[in-house]
Amino acid sequence: MEIRQEDIHAFIQSALREDVGDGDHTSLSTIPAEAKGKAQLIVKDEGILAGVELAKAIFHEVDPELSVEVFLEDGAPVKYGDIAFYVSGKDRSILTAERLVLNCMQRMSGIATVTHEIVEKLKGTKCKVLDTRKTTPNFRMPEKWAVKIGGGVNHRTGLYDMILIKDNHVDYAGGIKNALSAAQKYLVEHKRDLPIEIEVRNLEELQEVLEVGGVVRIMLDNFDFEQTRKALSLIAGRFPVESSGGITPETVHDYAVCGVDYVSMGYLTHSVKSLDLSLKAVK
Repeated sequence: MEIRQEDIHAFIQSALREDVGDGDHTSLSTIPAEAKGKAQLIVKDEGILAGVELAKAIFHEVDPELSVEVFLEDGAPVKYGDIAFYVSGKDRSILTAERLVLNCMQRMSGIATVTHEIVEKLKGTKCKVLDTRKTTPNFRMPEKWAVKIGGGVNHRTGLYDMILIKDNHVDYAGGIKNALSAAQKYLVEHKRDLPIEIEVRNLEELQEVLEVGGVVRIMLDNFDFEQTRKALSLIAGRFPVESSGGITPETVHDYAVCGVDYVSMGYLTHSVKSLDLSLKAVK
């Protein structure tokens, strides 16, 4: 996934509208307009830090005169008591940015931490971990960014940058062959260059895919270890293979040693615990 500055700007603007509305009236009513100070981002947990670059962008969006002094970059391992950065400038601006910075960094750091743990479990295999579209609405960009920071690989960004034929598509289309031929025809007719991946639920559907071809990857959905090994023997290296469906930190290594190229895990984004971070004024 490409992290574009215009997407970061649009995300921050939307998030600030949600939080600030027509003004941070608490800060406006209690803090003098010209008062200046400093705050520090304190780590109160252990894991992988993520969201530093986004935090810098948020501070700048709120007030271009805020200054951020970074000590720990995205991807750094952190422990309780570490200081990630200082931010200096108008007190009102720091306070207005505080919650958005923390919400983003805490969740992103949680995702990066879990992703890093999965990557460590896959060491010694050729397998890479992919994220999914099981993300928080309007927060997909930071969540997928965090997966990359943690060492994972982004799957498709959305519905627009890949054709991924899943079980419901197959059923609605009337079968594997119908779905594949329709997708391939669509790309030709609309002059689109999109990769096609297809999900299979059993070895019979897999055999149909192998007969038709025309895909960049085959996804094995909810296959157990024995079924995965059988599928790989049938595919025989003709297509990259992705395992998906209920894969957990406890089972991910076992799928990897079967020989698949990828495992996709909604767990990376839908079941994480945010890292405990705090932004505190420095007196």
